[in-house]
Amino acid sequence: MSPKERPHAPAEPAETAASPDAVRIAHAALPGAAAWRERLQRFEARAIAHEGRRHAAVALVLVEAGHGAEVPGLPRQDTWSAAPALLLTRRAAAMRAHAGQWALPGGRIDDGETPEQAALRELHEEVALDLPASAVLGRLDDYATRSGYVITPVLVWGGAARALQPNPHEVASIHRLPAAELLRDDAPILNQVPGAEHPVLRMPLGSAWIAAPTAAFLYQFREWLLLGRATRVAHFDQPRFAWR
Repeated sequence: MSPKERPHAPAEPAETAASPDAVRIAHAALPGAAAWRERLQRFEARAIAHEGRRHAAVALVLVEAGHGAEVPGLPRQDTWSAAPALLLTRRAAAMRAHAGQWALPGGRIDDGETPEQAALRELHEEVALDLPASAVLGRLDDYATRSGYVITPVLVWGGAARALQPNPHEVASIHRLPAAELLRDDAPILNQVPGAEHPVLRMPLGSAWIAAPTAAFLYQFREWLLLGRATRVAHFDQPRFAWR
């Protein structure tokens, strides 16, 4: 039997507390690609019709946590950690759109490309991580942004990924977000903003936070891959600064 779907996030932190099994997964050595693929196959990703919107893809890349996220509020690891993490970037200050914001590697899908091909291409272009098609594990739910995109998130196996290099034209810095950080009791952060029908979703990161759409993908990764819950996220809104 498939897990019961959760239409939206729980309102109380007590309901989001991580199970001992989830904590073990988040702190143990990064499981192999087959284990993540098997977890993802329990869920059916939902696509969103483009209806005149542009189509983009992002890569949620499973890597080893290494020396940590290198962000305020999270410790730096003196020795290399093999615990699971996801790659995050800060967009370069010179970018025309959403400069300086947290992001996942990704971008617009070129003509003739699949979301998977676009995610792998952007991953190579942005952080110099060249992965084969076999590294793709599957998809999470599409998300439609206020700025006119439908984004398809692609889960990718990256392994240790020790030789990452930011493309200075697109990426200011590269960060390894520990999976354990997604299991914080104060995640997700939900609030209403004027003009939004649904709550705005954010995910805490150290002493800061990440906004949707990136936060929506991180939250669904947590729910599907760490906690085994079929939570949907496409209805969550973005902060007003991301509406442009």
